[in-house]
Amino acid sequence: MKLTLIANEDQYQTYLERIDFLFDSQKGTPEGDELELLLALVKLYETENFTIPKVDPITAIKIRLEDLGLKNKDLIPILGDKGNVSKILQGKRSLNVEMIRKLSKFLGLPVQILVGEEEVTPA
Repeated sequence: MKLTLIANEDQYQTYLERIDFLFDSQKGTPEGDELELLLALVKLYETENFTIPKVDPITAIKIRLEDLGLKNKDLIPILGDKGNVSKILQGKRSLNVEMIRKLSKFLGLPVQILVGEEEVTPA
């Protein structure tokens, strides 16, 4: 298989299938080298074509709470009393740096989403 930059969805899918086939290849072998190159080409394609749009930090928090089966009250140790949690989730009060750090750790959200400054690309 001659490897080139990925130009379309069909080629992307073909490369993903080949990655699955080669996944257990040993590093330093021809198959392992092909796997590394395929992974780099797929990552480049995904970075260019699958950027996750900017997400409002409050919306991200609410979605993550739901994903984890948590309630607003579970944020009290991080954000303060019930009133403070409510004001933050309604967008009436901003998150500070300490809250962002704690929320990132507690909810497993990237800090960049909680800051709301940039788009996130897949890892």
